[in-house]
Amino acid sequence: MEPAPGRRGRCLPLLLLLGALVLALAGGATAAAWPHPHGHGGSVGLAAAADGAGMARTAGGERWYRDLALRRMESVRSSFGARRDLATASASTRVYHVTDYGADPTGATDATAAINKAIADAFSPPNNATMTGGIPDLGGAEVHLDGGTYLIKGPLTLPASGGGNFKIHSGSLRASDDFPTDRYLIELSATKSGRSYDYEYATLRDLMLDCSYRGGGVTVVDSLRVAIDNCYVAHFASDGVAVRGGHETFIRNTFLGQHMTAGGDPGERGFTGTGIRLDGNDNSVSDVVIFSAATGIMVTAPANSISGVHCYNKATGFGGTGIHLKIPGLTQAWISNCYMDYTSIVAEDPVLLHVSGSFFLGDANVVLKAVNGVARGVQVVGNIFSGRDKGVDIVQLDGKFTTVDQVYVQQNSATGMTIKSTSARASADGNGSSWTLDFSPVLLFPDRIGHVQYSLVAGDEFPSHTLRNVSGNQVVVATDKAVSATVHVLVDQNSD
Repeated sequence: MEPAPGRRGRCLPLLLLLGALVLALAGGATAAAWPHPHGHGGSVGLAAAADGAGMARTAGGERWYRDLALRRMESVRSSFGARRDLATASASTRVYHVTDYGADPTGATDATAAINKAIADAFSPPNNATMTGGIPDLGGAEVHLDGGTYLIKGPLTLPASGGGNFKIHSGSLRASDDFPTDRYLIELSATKSGRSYDYEYATLRDLMLDCSYRGGGVTVVDSLRVAIDNCYVAHFASDGVAVRGGHETFIRNTFLGQHMTAGGDPGERGFTGTGIRLDGNDNSVSDVVIFSAATGIMVTAPANSISGVHCYNKATGFGGTGIHLKIPGLTQAWISNCYMDYTSIVAEDPVLLHVSGSFFLGDANVVLKAVNGVARGVQVVGNIFSGRDKGVDIVQLDGKFTTVDQVYVQQNSATGMTIKSTSARASADGNGSSWTLDFSPVLLFPDRIGHVQYSLVAGDEFPSHTLRNVSGNQVVVATDKAVSATVHVLVDQNSD
């Protein structure tokens, strides 16, 4: 008959103790038969011991072996005590498994209440430690989804009391058919808390979020130092990830798409929604793929960094945008090492914008859109462009700019597209007294030359010469007499 689990647990230590006693006694018997002689006269010593010390060994030796056995038993007992302490410690760790709260990992029944209960318990601070602005330190608490798929009918929300140093990870969430269309699957938001920040050092990791075309994936509101890492957000109707207020949300190693596709989707013209929306500053998006949405990344607040992003959402030719910087007059954005796959970057009244080291495919380009006509502190440098020979400019102006200062578009390479730059050089040969060089096909801004440098090479002739005109992005150099000469000209649309 199989013993009950409780009895088996109690018998095991006893059996081990008895085993240790047997080993101890066996060791004693061996020691009695072999009194450890030393030197070359071992056999003689053994015989002498057998003849002369038998009674002493019987009286004192038995006590010694009994004491040895007791010491070994005590050692084994202490070892089991330590194991019991270890088991108690592991039982009190701050890892909250949602299945322990009744969440169905098969996705057959609603798990919203169960998961929210696990989150609420994780927000019970282990001590009085705090983080920025008094945010309770949750001590590294984890809400573990146990690799399951969970159906949720309402958003997973965090307690309004706030908290920091916690993680939600390792599972899949799927919105129900009646999930609210104006909500997000996971919401880091404490409405009207009155605090500057509600959550800090929160990590959402290894999550599959299926929004079922019913709302958004994740919203982060007035939070500090949040990481969204290695997530897959699909089937969103509004935003895949939305950040509002707060500071330093890092979105990285993540895939976002409204529809499951790998490009060339027949329904691409109908894509809607936004992959990532940044309405806060000091955030970072890195190593992210946005494979279907109307807009890849919408930025409506300054001071954000975007790098290593592959945007092939809705093509610009179909009305889509890869990255839209909708911050007229205060852009303060850094975009580098991105792959703009048929999707363009649009910057409204760019002020302090850097775009470099990126690849633009399929006539994707950079569009500077005039709102109040201001472009200042812009660098579009060191990018490569590949087009379809349709005459698309690598950098395009949308509207008229009246204030242009420190705008540098240069050192870009292109095939199948038209190079545009804020600096250019050209040479002209001729026999006469006037040389005209037209830079309008390559210069970005119309009728704007801020700086000219030229040289005239006339062989043995030494004519007087002058810079006659720079209007209409044309440079005219004139001499006082007709000569055979070559004129080399360098122009820049910046005056400093």
